[in-house]
Amino acid sequence: MARSKPTRRVVMLAFENAQVLDVVGPLQMFAAVNDELPTGSPAYRVVLLAEQKGPFRTSGGLSLVADGAFSDLPKTIHTLIVAGGNIEDALKDRALARAVRAGASRAQRVVSICTGTFFLAAAGLLDGKRATTHWRSVDLLAQRFPRITVERDALYVRDGRIWSSAGVTAGMDLALALIREDVGSEVALAVARRHVLFLMRPGGQSQFSAHLRGDVKASGRLASVLRWIPEHIGDALDVRTLASRANMSERTFARAFLRESGETPARYIERQRLDTARRMLSGSSVSLAEIAAHVGYVSEERMRRSFQRALKISPGAFRARFRISGDAS
Repeated sequence: MARSKPTRRVVMLAFENAQVLDVVGPLQMFAAVNDELPTGSPAYRVVLLAEQKGPFRTSGGLSLVADGAFSDLPKTIHTLIVAGGNIEDALKDRALARAVRAGASRAQRVVSICTGTFFLAAAGLLDGKRATTHWRSVDLLAQRFPRITVERDALYVRDGRIWSSAGVTAGMDLALALIREDVGSEVALAVARRHVLFLMRPGGQSQFSAHLRGDVKASGRLASVLRWIPEHIGDALDVRTLASRANMSERTFARAFLRESGETPARYIERQRLDTARRMLSGSSVSLAEIAAHVGYVSEERMRRSFQRALKISPGAFRARFRISGDAS
């Protein structure tokens, strides 16, 4: 495996209470390339910068040691990476904001991990571009920075020289993609195998989220109906039935439902069925056919199509990936 390019400097910007895996996960991928290519100059040199040189606390109370301060940014950077963490605290960090802008001006490519996307957005680097972040924060990103096209289900997104990733471990997926671009698929695959990772993980981040969508705040005219639906998810939940329960005409009900839930009745019910099916798949040994019937799909095939459309994975593959040991049925 011959190396075709000189050492690339990878600079990670971190901060107090940064998510520790956002920092060390991607850097471990780059460092592992040097182990796979043991001869000659290293493929990557990783540099960790924080507000001050020396130890700083990350999430969970763990400490890392910064190689230097933000003011020590190298003049030339191959890849600038910004870690994620507490959004509100880090967005107030003016030294970090200056480092992001200065580093981006010197880097060949700029990368954000998880909620690090917010720091690129605040620096104006994502205006008019596509980006992603952790599934819990995609709505907030879209609200705060409306000039960004937010890709809600992507594990990572590239738009020109700027890359962004979804939550935590997706930063390692992104790092593998960068490695593949730099030194080829053979080395990237070797690194993925060493760390027991997918070289290209299938599907999007929706399949990893706790819920497909946050709970609707059921406080309007349809509060009782919205609470009733998940408890009767296996029933025939057509608009006529739901409108009758709400004591409304079908037309009035459909308008009110969209206004209060943000979705059509059909879309809302499909999400509820998917969520219930996911919990059953990961926590029980009930057959796929029984699960499909329990949550209201007319057939196992209909459930499979729903999973593929929303999660880009089959129910069987979802169970194989997320099954909790033991039987909670």
